[in-house]
Amino acid sequence: MVREMFGERKFPREPEPDLVMDDPEQVAAYSYAGRIDGVMSAAYLYHSAQISQTIHGCAKVLDLGCGPATQLGQVAQLNPDISFLGVDLSATMLDSARKHAAALSLPNVGFQVEDITQLEGISDQSVDAVISTMAVHHLPTRDLLDKCFQQIARVLKPGGAVYLTDFGRLKSLKSVLFFAYMNAEHQPHLFSLDYERSLRAAFLLDDFEDCAGKFLPSSVKVQSTFRVPFLVMLKTPSRALPPALVERLRELRRTLPQKYRSDLDELRFFCKLGGVDPDPFG
Repeated sequence: MVREMFGERKFPREPEPDLVMDDPEQVAAYSYAGRIDGVMSAAYLYHSAQISQTIHGCAKVLDLGCGPATQLGQVAQLNPDISFLGVDLSATMLDSARKHAAALSLPNVGFQVEDITQLEGISDQSVDAVISTMAVHHLPTRDLLDKCFQQIARVLKPGGAVYLTDFGRLKSLKSVLFFAYMNAEHQPHLFSLDYERSLRAAFLLDDFEDCAGKFLPSSVKVQSTFRVPFLVMLKTPSRALPPALVERLRELRRTLPQKYRSDLDELRFFCKLGGVDPDPFG
């Protein structure tokens, strides 16, 4: 079964037709289905934990392609002493992000419209960390991925932290469709369709390794889920978290519904087998 789903033949990359998600209906569906208590809650909590370990001690953090700020909102709640700036090319998406941040009463989060391949409004060596979750697959070409990584290197302070994660290119259409629609009954169709397009648009693990080697500090390590690079992570070394934050993360795991807690533990397992360590959930 595993060989049938993840066979040797590479499924060709299909860049998403719309680089900027500005359609109000699409943004609303994406924002609603992807909120923190929905089907993505396990992934959000996992990345929030890993991001927290990566950026601990930083003062200013830049989030590339923040979208509706669901992930950013949780990270900002967990790290109230850090100032966050979320950037996205879609003004409509940022309107949703601002409303979400306001609903959470987050004084440590700001937003601005930016192209993540240019970052014209961000000064050289001005941020302590750069984070990004599930955003760079929206870039249409490998050349633009290179430019994005060049901008990360430009705006990052020496010794700064990086946490970037995205889908890795799957090897068959069957695997793309399996992952895209496995939770279809629990989410709007537009969300499932966007998920499928995202998986089709993912870059290869080799692309991430090549870009990181060319442009990012040597402290950035490229890792992925075990055996199948469904998720790819580029990160600087983790930093020890205060006991209170570790306990908060563990409490958030305990309060997840059983299905989502199982999803989180499965993600933890495959990431740990892929070399992602340490695991703050214990």
